[in-house]
Parts: sequence; structure tokens; C-alpha cells
Amino acid sequence: MIKIGVIKEGKIPPDERVPLSPQQCAEINADFPVQVVVQKSNIRRFKDEEYQAAGVPVVDDVSDCDVLMGVKEVPVSELIDNKTYFYFSHTIKKQPYNRKLLLAMIEKNIAMVDYEALTNTKGIRLIGFGKYAGIVGCYNSFYAYGQQTGEYNLKRAYQCEDRAEMEAELSKIKLPANYKIVTSGGGRVNSGIEEILHKIGIKRVSPQELLSQTFNEPVYAQILVDDYYKKTDGSAFKRSEVYSHPERFERDFMKFARVADMYISGHFWDEDAPYIFTREDAKDPSFNIKVVGDVSCDIDAAVACTLRPSTIADPIYGYDVLNEKETAYNAPGAITVMAVDNLPCELPKDASRDFGREFIDKVLPHLINDHERVIERATICKNGDLTPDYEYLRDYVNGELTA
Repeated sequence: MIKIGVIKEGKIPPDERVPLSPQQCAEINADFPVQVVVQKSNIRRFKDEEYQAAGVPVVDDVSDCDVLMGVKEVPVSELIDNKTYFYFSHTIKKQPYNRKLLLAMIEKNIAMVDYEALTNTKGIRLIGFGKYAGIVGCYNSFYAYGQQTGEYNLKRAYQCEDRAEMEAELSKIKLPANYKIVTSGGGRVNSGIEEILHKIGIKRVSPQELLSQTFNEPVYAQILVDDYYKKTDGSAFKRSEVYSHPERFERDFMKFARVADMYISGHFWDEDAPYIFTREDAKDPSFNIKVVGDVSCDIDAAVACTLRPSTIADPIYGYDVLNEKETAYNAPGAITVMAVDNLPCELPKDASRDFGREFIDKVLPHLINDHERVIERATICKNGDLTPDYEYLRDYVNGELTA
């Protein structure tokens, strides 16, 4: 029988999320050839007493577990030799700040399974917190509008006990007729954005309708890469080519910026791709967007007014269009920017339940029998070295990367 330990989060600042809720741990213990125990913690939003009430053992020491599960990076000093770990390691893109973590895991003979790398046979990610980034990011975008205009005041999401309490706040939102919202992206993040837009009761229209029509109610349109990019040479647009050869495209977002009032980003952006809009675009007198909820949060990149990440405690700031610098969020003529980069942490219980459900349904069966190589493909290092799928990290491990 596999023994899984849900570990106490050790990264600072602390994260209140967990990979499995109390009820999900109990479900696994009852329905699978797996035993789950939980390490004591005073950090989680789910308290130790909630795990105990669900019949889940809460322990001081998890060193007898085969598999250790967390959410954020494990501090090097807390790593246990010869274990299998599941968490977001933030190493597979050669992040400089986590090189020492990967080196330590190799040295300690750890098998590192990164949630971000868990995919099906078609390469589609199986698990993540992206939907809750979209849910909270959309809510925060309307919080930003309320703060900018003074029309209403939403309770902050992180101050709500759960998603239900947060959604009860949505009835306070007041928008003018013909208020137009644009969202970008077609994945998990945008699905979360759309869930909140639907809860508010905002009508969905096509991109073409948003551009050409006037409405007597607030509306939104979801735009994809073929809406906001175009081929530089004017040739036929192939969506797959955007991802394989992003340098062949140029931005075509201004047509939306001229008519939209709010923009909520939920796209994936490649650093070789064109910006969605630039600082020069924002200076155009026809640029109409006044609130940007940058859920994607690529800093000083695709969305030019995102100068820095904001924080849960202080989620919005202003972008001075003419001077290209930060200003007060309600300064005359400023774009109000929401760019919190750890949005799911604002609803830790709901985000954790959603994540744990995906783990049980899509990942746990492969941990028991990995005949489709789901776990193997996501294992970065094992047996004291990189695995073959991650040999591309060799220069990163060896410290041979150039600045």
C-alpha cells in the first residue's frame, strides 16, 4: 500500500492551500489502496481538527511516507532523502531562483513529480489552480472598477470564508448599459473568468458583435489569438502557427481597445510573441479601456500597463498612460490595473478542493499504475539524476547558463 503524506507548507510567505481537502483524504483512504496522513500545520485554511474530524490521521512526522505532497516549493532544509515529492517546483523553465532546490533533490535521491508537468498522452495538462486564478481575478477586476468609480465596494475575496460568500457580493456590482468587457484566452483561466461573468449575469456576445453593435446592457466577448493577432505578411492565419512561430505575427488588439471598457487577460503568452498592446497603443486617444485585470500577469510585457505584480493586500494600482509610470488607481485618465500573481490563494479552501478533485480523478490512478507514463513524464529527477525527459535541464543543473 502506498502511504501519502500531505506536508506542512514551508515556503515564506506561507500558502494556505493544500493538495487535498479533509474529505478528499478520507475518500482516498476509503476507496483506494492508499493511506493518506496529514502533517500538523497552523498555516492551512483547513485546520488540523477538520482532518481529524474526517478520520484522517494528523501526525508530526511524515518520514515513513512513500509520497509527500505539497503545493509550493519545499525549502531545501525540509527535504527528506529518498522520497517521491509532488509539488510545483518552478524549475522546468530553468528558473534561476530554484536551481539550488533541484540540485538538492538530485543529491538527496528524490523523485520530483511536478504538477505542472502532469499531462495526458496529447500533452494536455491534467491538474492546476488556473481556474481559480480566473475566478478570483475576474472578481478582483470588478472590485477594481468599483474602487475606481466609487459605484460600489466589494468585500475582498480573501476575507470571504469561501466562494459562496464571495459570490454573494456580486449582486452589488453596478455597470452602465453598453459596458463592454473583453477577455483573452481559451484555457483553464478563462473558464474561471467566464464562470464569474455568468454569475454576474453579463451577456456573452461574439467579438464581431462587440466591435460593431451597441447594447442596452453590459456585455463581454472572449477573444482568441486569431482575434488579437494577424499575420505580418498578410497571409492566411493558422492558429497552430502562433505557437510554433510567434514571430510571424503582429498585434491586432486596438480594434477592441477602442470599444472595450474593461480587459481581463487569461491567455498564455510566449515571450517571442507580439505584445497584446503596447505603451504607445495606450497613448492613442481612441484607446478606451479603463480597467485591466491582468490575470496572466506577465510583467512589463504582453499587457503594457502591467508594471509590476500587485499583492493580495494591495491589489490595484494606476498606470499613467502619458508618462508610462505608476500612479494612484483613481488618478484622472489612469488605467486601473489589477495584477495579483497568486490569485488562487484568496480562496484557498475552494481552490484546494478543485485541485484535489482533479488529482483524485486524473492523477491518483496513475500513481497506482502508471501504464500511460503520466507520472513518469512529470518526474524531473530520480535515482540521483535528471530523467531522460528533462535532460534539457543539464546546463541549468551544471550552472552553465549564460546571462
